Amino acid sequence: MKGHPAVRRLAAAVTTAIVTAGTVTAGAAVTPAVGAAQAAVAQVPTVSVRPDPSYQGQEFEGWGTSLVWFANATGNYPPEVREKLAQLVFGPQGLNLNIARYNIGGGNAPDVPDYLRRGGAVPGWWKAPAGTTRADKDWWNPEDPNHWNWDADQTQRWWIDRIKADITHWETFSNSPPWFQTVSGYVSGGFDSTKDQIRADKVDDFATYLVRVTEHLEKAHGITVDTIDPLNEPNTNYWGTRLGADGNPVGGRQEGAHAGPALQQQVLRALAKKLRAAGSDTVISAMDETNPGTFLTNWNAYADDVRGEVAQLNVHTYGTGQRTAVRDIAKGENKPLWMSEVEGSWGNGHSLTNMAPGLGMAQHIIDDLRELEPSAWAFWQPVEDYDNMKPGGEFPQGSNWGSIQLPFDCTAEDTLETCPIYTNTKFHTVRNFTHHIRPGDRMIAVDDTSSVAAVSADKRATVVHVNSGTQARNVRLDLSAFGTVAPDATVTPVVTSAAGALRTGTPVAVRDRAASLQVPAQSVTTFLVTGVSGVAKDAGLIQDGHVYRLRGVQSGRSLAPSGSTSGAVIRTDDPLSADQLWRLTKLTGGQSNRERYALSTARGNRQLAVIDGTVTLVPAVPAPAPTAQWILSTTGDGTYTLVNAATRRLLEVGGQATQDGAAVSTWLANSGVNQRWRIVDETVLGIERTQAFTVPGKSPTLPATVVPIRRDGPRGTLPVTWRLPGAWTWQKPGTVTVIGRATDVLGRTHTAQATVVVDTLVSTEPGRAKTIPGGQPQLPATVTAVARGGARVDRPVTWQTPPAGAYDTVGVVTVAGQADAGDGRTLPATARVQVTAPVERKTPTGTVTATFTEPGYSTTGLTNGNLTDKAWSNWKSENKNTSDTLTVTLPERKTLTRVVTHFYRDGGDSYPDTLRVQVRDPQGNWVDAGNPVTVPTGTPTGPVVEAPVPPTVTDAYRIVLTAYPNRHMTISEIETYAHGPGTSSDAGATAILLDGKPAAGFNPDRGTVYVVAKGALPSVSAVTADPYAEVTVRQADARTRTAIVTVTSEDGSRTRTWSVQFRR
Repeated sequence: MKGHPAVRRLAAAVTTAIVTAGTVTAGAAVTPAVGAAQAAVAQVPTVSVRPDPSYQGQEFEGWGTSLVWFANATGNYPPEVREKLAQLVFGPQGLNLNIARYNIGGGNAPDVPDYLRRGGAVPGWWKAPAGTTRADKDWWNPEDPNHWNWDADQTQRWWIDRIKADITHWETFSNSPPWFQTVSGYVSGGFDSTKDQIRADKVDDFATYLVRVTEHLEKAHGITVDTIDPLNEPNTNYWGTRLGADGNPVGGRQEGAHAGPALQQQVLRALAKKLRAAGSDTVISAMDETNPGTFLTNWNAYADDVRGEVAQLNVHTYGTGQRTAVRDIAKGENKPLWMSEVEGSWGNGHSLTNMAPGLGMAQHIIDDLRELEPSAWAFWQPVEDYDNMKPGGEFPQGSNWGSIQLPFDCTAEDTLETCPIYTNTKFHTVRNFTHHIRPGDRMIAVDDTSSVAAVSADKRATVVHVNSGTQARNVRLDLSAFGTVAPDATVTPVVTSAAGALRTGTPVAVRDRAASLQVPAQSVTTFLVTGVSGVAKDAGLIQDGHVYRLRGVQSGRSLAPSGSTSGAVIRTDDPLSADQLWRLTKLTGGQSNRERYALSTARGNRQLAVIDGTVTLVPAVPAPAPTAQWILSTTGDGTYTLVNAATRRLLEVGGQATQDGAAVSTWLANSGVNQRWRIVDETVLGIERTQAFTVPGKSPTLPATVVPIRRDGPRGTLPVTWRLPGAWTWQKPGTVTVIGRATDVLGRTHTAQATVVVDTLVSTEPGRAKTIPGGQPQLPATVTAVARGGARVDRPVTWQTPPAGAYDTVGVVTVAGQADAGDGRTLPATARVQVTAPVERKTPTGTVTATFTEPGYSTTGLTNGNLTDKAWSNWKSENKNTSDTLTVTLPERKTLTRVVTHFYRDGGDSYPDTLRVQVRDPQGNWVDAGNPVTVPTGTPTGPVVEAPVPPTVTDAYRIVLTAYPNRHMTISEIETYAHGPGTSSDAGATAILLDGKPAAGFNPDRGTVYVVAKGALPSVSAVTADPYAEVTVRQADARTRTAIVTVTSEDGSRTRTWSVQFRR
């Protein structure tokens, strides 16, 4: 565990509160701030969440904790105190944990004064002869029964007996060997915290120590220890011992031992040997590293035999980068993966009621489950020393480690009144997960980074959603990916917010495979879904018979055979190249996220394999060898990694190359953007109907291409051959359907249809456009032309140039033009341009470049619409940049008004001190646009920083980031706001039309129009004063002889109605 003072970056970095403190209490069935009313839903932003059961995790083993300090401190507390504490941690109304990690203490020499934190001095299991001192490091003989103390650690062991009925998986672990097996002679680490601390000549004894203690625990307490981890955050600089002037240690204050990868392997080999010799069923887990990146460093250095000795992978997430790489390693090794430890503070100073800690913890859990895909999730310890956490404890402002806090110095005489137990908002939000996602459930994919989802075997699904924002939001659960949604399916919300904890709302019926519910601001909501099961046939990405494009996320180019060799390369997207299409064939029979696939060329004759370390296309076979088997992984963002089952390496574009023809290879998992692929279904499912026009007596000219319908909608073009009927078909007005055959890139043909209007065009309908004063509208390239028979078709138009200054003032400007009538004639055309006062709107950001980007990340993700992913990072292992600049090139010149930067919280406050926006002037110079903006810290998630810009016309801007000393910066998204046309509230009309002709005497200020009409009543329409207003008409009938015309303003705020009464 990262110790508090140095967590060191995680705890000290969170310093800003989110909500005003308010009492949060547990609630029974109540009417919560959750509603299904459509009126309420319409007033808040909507987030769509789609659980996908076609991508399922392994059976979830559950939620756990280390016992360690809190158990050591409280195991001898008065019965009422420790029983209350046990209920809060392991009870069904408490955190409901089912996994326990017992800490095998090391213990300092008998002559060393206690200097570790309260609870940190977990006793060792040795018994030293009288007079033994720290200088005596070679006395211990594991075969001498007098050197063992089998009565050791009674406080932590009380907890074993108390909770063993609730625990489904026991793990033992070590933070440090006993002092006599360390280099420094102290369990708090070496004098140089970067040097190996476990004595190489005592590794076998250390392994014996761990195995013997584990065996004794099993026998003495009647438990089965499933896994044992001999290391804890070994390859870090956390574990160091400092001596005071008197020669006694003054820090660190907890057990820990540095061990580099070579020493780690020695320990793991020795432990495996001792376990086999003892005939133990306990298997090894490793290596409890502090973050995924350091885990990778260790694991990649291990020899194959050492990897084989490790049955379970354990990683901590005090740093969050490269989670997906550890995920992919676990899949390649086919081993279970645990997120075996994390905790943190979040928030500004100590608070039991502020929602910031609860929201931060909840989002961290979601990110761990979504990116790591672990089969278990464990706390460091959910119980902390209140005296350390309160203001003036370890931090002047206090801290929020732990979900439960009580003093660690209570005595046997204390009571719950004198030794009170406190809970904070983490205790509540964590239960949104632990009460409802249970052992045996399976995590499933979800397309929202603020949500996690799971399914159970009893037709039940659970979705947990975090709303860290300051505004309520509507969450639309899209349940279309489930195979069965029962008619009586419901969704019940369980909400934790400042208003209360775990408040159960009213069930909402599922309609059309969806349900919408509103959740409060700054809340965590569990959606309990009943009546869903199975997997819809079209839910999974991979479908039988479909073909796919694999486009590199970093390169933007498509995977293809090299052509000149048997290898693979990336090529510029070519919709006419069959070589860029692939088939994915499932080789295994489940729905898990560890299924294996064959990746074959579209024609099915070759498969992608790894031969002698090289990506190679080999002849396709129905049951390929592991070298041609691939495991697909995704976080739900539409991109995937491909792990080769034999080599355990990932398909990637080597060197992050982008040029056409760059080689595709495999490499160790590293979460690099060049290891991610966007898999696009290119299968043609149908052809969009084509519309065409001709005049009587003339055969139409039909387009040479048609638009194919793919899984994601109409996209692209295909060549088509039409079977035109004889010339007689076109002699008179009417509508003709023409059949054609479109051919896709694989040579398959598809039926195409064209609807041809045969008629003479007689008029046009006005086009429309928008602009702001002084701007230039984008006039339409076509207008709607009206045929004599009433049909409407689009025809190309040429516009006249309006006089200078036509768009300088607010109003409506009419522009004249000529439309092609198709028979050599032109028709008068008009476009009505709405000129409105400028309104700030979000606009496309364009392309982004950076002065520096951490390898594995990219600026492309800064404009992907994902506001919470880790898109860009400037992390370096040392000599971190003091400043970096992100330059945004806009698609076109805009009047820039505001830049919004969404920062990503990378385990701590990975944000700049300030940011400044600069714009590019017409001469190409960079000019400051406003003052520097200070970036807040201490938020549970990355802050969103707005930088106002005085309205400035520009084609580019840049964000200058000034870093804190020795701190990296991470960003999720950049949003650009600029002035654009507004929406009008004008609901007026300038004319009532009767069969397309203006009604005489129409006065827009009068609500009734009287018209003399004999015979058939004319069709009524209207011309609006604002071109973007909407017109609806209830036509007159023979009985009422009255038509009703309603005009609704563009912004929907106003309506006006006119009655047209026909008199005989």
